Amino acid sequence: MGRKRKGRDISGWLVVDKPAGLSSTAVVNKVRWAFNAKKAGHAGTLDPEATGVLAVALGEATKTVPYITDALKSYEFTVRLGQATNTDDTEGEVVATSEQRPSDDEIKAALGQFVGDIQQIPPKFSAVKIDGERAYKLAREDADFEIAARPLWVESLIMLDREDQDHVTLELTCGKGGYVRSIARDLGESLGCLGHVRELRRVWSGPFDVKEAITLAQIDELAKAPEIDQFLRPTSQGLADLPEVKCTVESLVKLRNGNAGMVIAHDIEFGEECWASFDGEPVAVGVFKAGELHPSRVFVPTSA
Repeated sequence: MGRKRKGRDISGWLVVDKPAGLSSTAVVNKVRWAFNAKKAGHAGTLDPEATGVLAVALGEATKTVPYITDALKSYEFTVRLGQATNTDDTEGEVVATSEQRPSDDEIKAALGQFVGDIQQIPPKFSAVKIDGERAYKLAREDADFEIAARPLWVESLIMLDREDQDHVTLELTCGKGGYVRSIARDLGESLGCLGHVRELRRVWSGPFDVKEAITLAQIDELAKAPEIDQFLRPTSQGLADLPEVKCTVESLVKLRNGNAGMVIAHDIEFGEECWASFDGEPVAVGVFKAGELHPSRVFVPTSA
């Protein structure tokens, strides 16, 4: 029998404004400690020097992480023109330079090729696996390897500001698996001037916005205090992109046991994925068929 995990049975989402200089894992560990939570995870890694929305799931909310990971996300980032680095950001070494600088109109014209369904090659300093090894490990060992291009949906890419001839600030909205560093690198190459990311901030991720985020300083200040629970969002917010159906009293136990149960649904198509609620709390996620929900995930009631 496995050892019982210590901590509170507490569930919900915490939207953190991650500061620069910390890994996403370090932020999750801080949140777990501050809430004395048994279980925690995050929906979408941010590089250590990146800032902004890091959505941290506690308890049963970890079951909704895939739906936030798959949701659209928006980033504001500044590209340093005229330099390429081996990491595609400021953490790496400059490996090439260019004196060429594009005009604002040339930059705006080039952005269109990165919108829609595109193919993107992740940075060599990334967590992508190559024959079982992380790419960043191979890169640190100066290994000779290539990363295959991957599909990415880009909703929009617009120019926000031109600080000076060496810097341009952009806004990217994209789907799962996007690398902002790759966008900066490929844009610089397309313009003939090279480029890498100087600053990166995630401004929203699915239903979670940085304007409503808690800071690490606030987490430290309120750690282990009852007041910190007021910042926790409902588990159901992780299911915001799925249609909701109502669970009947008769089907509540069936669904929580992983069996199909009758639900009250409106405008839900046969075979559509949705989530069932009871008194506003999530009971199960599954596929709707002939008036029943066939669950793929079930939620256990917790204290929060």
